[in-house]
Amino acid sequence: MPDPTLILAAKDSVSGSLGAVAYGLAAIGPGIGIGLIFGLGVQAIARQPEAEQVAFRYMLIGFALAEALALIGFVVPFVFP
Repeated sequence: MPDPTLILAAKDSVSGSLGAVAYGLAAIGPGIGIGLIFGLGVQAIARQPEAEQVAFRYMLIGFALAEALALIGFVVPFVFP
């Protein structure tokens, strides 16, 4: 039978960095999303330069929404330990 103190020590060390791992995983999605937003936005502006104002506006809205997801992913591990 394993020593109970070793099990408790392992449990404490894993839970200490679990929030950092969770944020790292949560930041992958918005990072990819922001890259796609600006990459495809530049492509849209290159294809149709007269629609630059509209495309840029939608790029900023998409960036704000993706960044909000990243910030939520940063806060949630601290709120719900």
